[in-house]
Amino acid sequence: MSWRGRYAMSTDWSLGYDLTDRSAVGIAAAITRRIGAGELGVGDRLPTVRTIARELRVSAATVSQAWQALAASGVIVSRGRAGTFVAEGAVRQPMPSSRYWRVHPADGPAFGLDLSRGTPDPALLPAIRPALQRLSDAALDSDYLGETTIPELEELLRASFPVPAERMVVLDGAMDAVDRVVRERVRFGDRVLMEDPGFPPFLDLLSRAGAQVVPVAVDTHGPVVAEVAAGLELDPTMLVLQPRAHNPTGASMTVRRSGELADLLSASSVLVVEDDHSGPVASAPDVTLAGRLPDHVVHIRSYSKSHGADLRLSMVAGPAAVLDPVVDGRMLGPGWTSRLLQRLLLLMLTDRRAVSAVDRARLTYARRAQALRIALADNGIDIAPADGINVWVPVRDEAAALVSLAAAGITAAPGTPFRVDDVDAQHLRITIACLREDDAARVGAELAAAAGAEPLYPRRRG
Repeated sequence: MSWRGRYAMSTDWSLGYDLTDRSAVGIAAAITRRIGAGELGVGDRLPTVRTIARELRVSAATVSQAWQALAASGVIVSRGRAGTFVAEGAVRQPMPSSRYWRVHPADGPAFGLDLSRGTPDPALLPAIRPALQRLSDAALDSDYLGETTIPELEELLRASFPVPAERMVVLDGAMDAVDRVVRERVRFGDRVLMEDPGFPPFLDLLSRAGAQVVPVAVDTHGPVVAEVAAGLELDPTMLVLQPRAHNPTGASMTVRRSGELADLLSASSVLVVEDDHSGPVASAPDVTLAGRLPDHVVHIRSYSKSHGADLRLSMVAGPAAVLDPVVDGRMLGPGWTSRLLQRLLLLMLTDRRAVSAVDRARLTYARRAQALRIALADNGIDIAPADGINVWVPVRDEAAALVSLAAAGITAAPGTPFRVDDVDAQHLRITIACLREDDAARVGAELAAAAGAEPLYPRRRG
């Protein structure tokens, strides 16, 4: 018989025919399986506790315990005399396709010049061998109860961070840091303000957390103040931003803009998460709202683009009330970031040759971005100055532009996955990290041709 009707189940209820475990746990698991199989849907009304107890020949107390567990997990909801129903949160919605893989498809074709990656030039990373040779056997720490962050590294980085912080902890890169803070602070249905366009993996992460992302436009000075103000009217939990070398636009927040945002946010309890993903290879100053809002800002600096992605290291600074739960929760999983890798980064940050290599990379990226900007201007396309390794190029039609570039042996990242509302962006993100300056003129001409390419298909209206 159907599970639908006035009740999802009736007196000839069939839950028990294959139910070997008639404990409270077994009954709760059986209900969950029925929901997963689609036999129960959101809004279906369940029979009374007495009805189920009678059909399964168990006590009403046993069924009540199962119901309490299901209610605590958000699977069912009681509406008093109206009855008990399958809750909206019980049915997991299919996750949208990962924006990250839409930017970087695993089976994408090979091109002569790949400007889509968003990764640093391997040739500009500092040499790791000298630091490895300086590591002693004592660096292979076997103490499970030691400090999660080695004191020498913390001391060095405290001196280089823009403002003092109550807590500092090393995590496994910027994405790991944002992920762990989101897990601790964002609940299903919370609103989160985020720059639009923004980093696609952040949008994936927030989607999986069940957050409602509210777009905030970004200009050449950072998040637009008026849009943040409008977003605050929605009572958000968090604001996620990239204060310099914004991905994809390359914008860096100015001191003035940070002050305006701090003024605006001072009366709110919104947690600001700042992702300084380019770190030492960004040319702009390291600007933060933490100087004005120390209790409401988490500042993350990654060393992936400057020292190598496989180091998987970021330093996270912020209030103890935010970071202590992150550290405690992490002890139930990986525990800590490898102290061996931390010591390796410490050696690279204090090695003269490594420091010079990072300085050289920063200057090289700035020259490459400027060379492409000039080449585009020579072909009639003006883009804003960009910091870091990415630029944001407007095009007439995104799909047509990608095809045009492909014909020239060039690949770029589509703009659509960077948009909060997943709308057709009519932009391309170009990574200049591996673009040689003597190739800039040719690439600028090809990009200009691609930017003006006619749409492949007519756009839908309405």
